[in-house]
Amino acid sequence: MPRSRVGRFWCRFGKKPARRDKRNFQFAALLEVSPTLPAAYDFDERYVAVPTPMFGNDTHGDCVIAGRAHQTLRFEYVEQHRLLKVADRDVLREWHKENGNTEDGLCVLDSLKEWRSRGWLVDKGTYKIKAFAELNRENRAEIKKAIVMQFGVGLGLTLPYAALSQFQAGRIWDVVPGHDGKPDPQAGHYVYCPGYAKTGPVCVTWGRKQEMTWRFFERYADEAYVVIDARDTKLKKKDSVGGTLDEAALSALLGKL
Repeated sequence: MPRSRVGRFWCRFGKKPARRDKRNFQFAALLEVSPTLPAAYDFDERYVAVPTPMFGNDTHGDCVIAGRAHQTLRFEYVEQHRLLKVADRDVLREWHKENGNTEDGLCVLDSLKEWRSRGWLVDKGTYKIKAFAELNRENRAEIKKAIVMQFGVGLGLTLPYAALSQFQAGRIWDVVPGHDGKPDPQAGHYVYCPGYAKTGPVCVTWGRKQEMTWRFFERYADEAYVVIDARDTKLKKKDSVGGTLDEAALSALLGKL
């Protein structure tokens, strides 16, 4: 997949074009009770400052699995109250397993299905998710609800060139006019969002947190999923953030797979 350089900064892209499936679960249909939405939310401020490694995404187009790794770290911190040991080799091993041991990128939908059905090996354990559901990208409140309920949000983006220079300069991702603001078909990228600010979602990418405006999200995000963890233990009361899913409806849908 393409590799880009802005100043001293190298990055790789690795998301294939979004693939649609009418059978995808819809988050709105599964949401039973909505959480109270704060003006801003950050998982890493509520719990612990989770590290944001590059996970090889400066030299490999493994962003889909790197995003999975960032989300797994947070899922398991809520459940186990410890940070898993996730190494670059874990991310690259899974990436090569899913792309046929090539340097090719991944389809987000296919990778989510692999995560749900087979799981992946991290820190001497195999971690699976219970389900994933599609989010309405036109509904900002829905995105916020998914983030606040500790599921986080996985975004597929088709980035413009301007996003690279903004990232290099430490600026918020925002829409710019002209050629630099056009989505680049070669710049498919996947990021995990553990929070949001007043201006828009906050993701983890290329080794650090990156904020984006809502209008950036609405222009460049071509897919958005909420990932529901397969929890081995019940959350402690202090970890409750409000909001519940319709577990009966989810179980019924899972039973049809």
